[in-house]
Amino acid sequence: MKGFREISPSELENAIKLIGTDWMLITAADGEKVNTMTASWGCLGVLWNKNVCVAFIRPQRYTYEFVEKSETLSFSFFDEQYRDALRFCGAHSGRDCNKFNKTGLTFEFDEDTPIIEQAKIILECRKLYADDIKKEKFILPELLANYKNGDYHRFYVCEIERALIRE
Repeated sequence: MKGFREISPSELENAIKLIGTDWMLITAADGEKVNTMTASWGCLGVLWNKNVCVAFIRPQRYTYEFVEKSETLSFSFFDEQYRDALRFCGAHSGRDCNKFNKTGLTFEFDEDTPIIEQAKIILECRKLYADDIKKEKFILPELLANYKNGDYHRFYVCEIERALIRE
């Protein structure tokens, strides 16, 4: 992709800051149709001898439908100048509006994976595993406050196939 160079996932900066503070966009496609959502929950690490990114998506999110149907997805991280676009993508559903038109963000496909062109870091990933968070598995009951509506996330463990950084 023009303007980016490939790096090893081990070269990524602090994952806690990237995901929890800076936020990310999770983007997936259903054919030519693409949707994205803001996320501030996730993980980067190693599992099954693979570099992975873990996404958590509630079933009512429109992006959930796209991720369910797709084998690949991307995780995009941005400079602070895109904070308003990230806020918009987290507060509005792609069912009701075209987030790309509203924010000025643009995407292209790298093979079957949609990637957002304005990102500073892009992780192109392939789904390896998915499961639902279950109420009965919580060890600390106070964490259930995150699920007042019983809308437990599905989590996706995804292999990082390519990590790209803006040049």
